[in-house]
Amino acid sequence: MTTRFGFVSTYPPTLCGLATFTSSLFSELADARDAVGCVVRIVDTPQPRPGVEVIAELVAGDPASATRAAGMLSDSDVAIVQHEYGIYGGVDGDEILGLLDALTIPSIVVLHTVLSAPTTHQRTVLEAVVSTADAVVTMTATARDRLAASYAVDMTKVSVIPHGAPALQPSRMPTFRSVEPTVLTWGLIGPGKGIEWGIAAMGLLGDLYPAPRYHIAGQTHPKVVAREGEAYRKRLKEDVQARGLTGRVRFDSQYRDRAALADLVSSADVVLLPYDSTDQVTSGVLIEAVAALKPVIATRFPHAVELLGDGAGLLVPHKDPAAIAEALRTLLTHREMTTGMAKAAVASAPGLLWPAVAQRYRELAAHLISARVAA
Repeated sequence: MTTRFGFVSTYPPTLCGLATFTSSLFSELADARDAVGCVVRIVDTPQPRPGVEVIAELVAGDPASATRAAGMLSDSDVAIVQHEYGIYGGVDGDEILGLLDALTIPSIVVLHTVLSAPTTHQRTVLEAVVSTADAVVTMTATARDRLAASYAVDMTKVSVIPHGAPALQPSRMPTFRSVEPTVLTWGLIGPGKGIEWGIAAMGLLGDLYPAPRYHIAGQTHPKVVAREGEAYRKRLKEDVQARGLTGRVRFDSQYRDRAALADLVSSADVVLLPYDSTDQVTSGVLIEAVAALKPVIATRFPHAVELLGDGAGLLVPHKDPAAIAEALRTLLTHREMTTGMAKAAVASAPGLLWPAVAQRYRELAAHLISARVAA
């Protein structure tokens, strides 16, 4: 029997983590012989349809679009709905509730953020989302535990399914780098990514020989561009120049497909995630770095604490260049440590790859469909 999956999310060509997540999960599910898929794309204003899989738009501030979207999804067997406060219209994205209320098929809501200290209205919205959904997915145990501790929700609906990562296959075998070791940060760039702390840390490693290079790969987040243009990137470049690091820090805004990204990641000696957030319970870049068996240095945001706790990386305090520099110095001068980190990552990597993650969604969808039929 063919399962028809309907997705509600931002979607390419939109540049954001949710769009990338949905595109990857859609491809993994819809490419299977026993499944097909369609997408309701969340947008701020009506836009041309980017592909045949996009059957409708959910437009912020347009309640009628939610009714139309729910109607279009009625031909699917189950809806997989992404939740993030900033992508839906209304106060704290509460327009999602109109869509969920209008759905006539079972719904799986994927929570990308679970705040530890929400406002009263943010808590009310998330509790209503969970109440209306047939099933809820968090991507980490940390997010599930936070949901249980801080929100009045039915936890029997909640499953933990990891974010998912591609099996990055470089076009060339990575080689041991004896000169100019590379520290890599990649992903959409904007305030809160903590890149300034990574740059400051590089300034503390000038005594190492050969001196490491810091490769910062990624475009500025579209919402950051809309708000302040390239001001953040400009500030970072000015900081690099002021510290005399021009030859050791590279900014790279090139778009990369999966093969090119695999080559980039394979060329890195260390992946650095110096994020400012103390709330972040999901990081696709972190998942991809661990799945690629790369040693990771990350600030102690919740997802990093959970995923790196078995030895796949090093955790450092937030906004602490000295601690980042010391962690980098340790990994770059004690190569045997990276072997141990790779071994730790090997244990968890298979379950993080998209085929395994998609299978978990298939099983959850099948359970909901069977329960709806039985009822």
